[in-house]
Amino acid sequence: MDNQKTYLITGASSGIGYETALKLAQEPFTTVIALARSTDKLQQLVQQSGGKIIMKTFDLEQEDPMVIADFLHSSGIKSLNGIIHNAGFLVNRAFGEISKEELEQSYRVNVFAPFRLTQVLLPLLTAAKGAHILHISSVGGVQGSVKFAGLSAYSSSKGALSVLTECLALELAPASIKVNCLALGGSNRDVKRRIPGI
Repeated sequence: MDNQKTYLITGASSGIGYETALKLAQEPFTTVIALARSTDKLQQLVQQSGGKIIMKTFDLEQEDPMVIADFLHSSGIKSLNGIIHNAGFLVNRAFGEISKEELEQSYRVNVFAPFRLTQVLLPLLTAAKGAHILHISSVGGVQGSVKFAGLSAYSSSKGALSVLTECLALELAPASIKVNCLALGGSNRDVKRRIPGI
């Protein structure tokens, strides 16, 4: 069917990813593939969508993204209209106390995973003729924006994701692939947790 659309969402087990997957699944002629580490939460998502969402338990940090390419191929999916890179890792710790492992995990999840997954799935995006890549970033990753103590690893990794967005927007334009970055702020509860006295 020519008007059939297929979207892939990472970090779909909760929050923005969960709600976005449900919203897209309500659209006619739309297939949603939801990725997350939690099988139980993905099963809940599939159930809430009335079985319209295809789930795949996957650890972006540890597993090879070719697993996803093979999964999509075995599922009969020949093109992707969009990828929403929503999965993220946040460590809230004083700069001097952030461990090497926490720093590396921040970049593996927030930068390397979307970079590699997009590389692997690029042929499917190109085949859609007008696909869209959306990176879920943070206002903390935008130069000149307000910053919070304890978020140096998180914000700097999201800054890298923001620059990656600009690079891909330029490089993938000839393939009619649009690339955008959504730099979100924290909720009031998040802000109160990070800034004492408010």
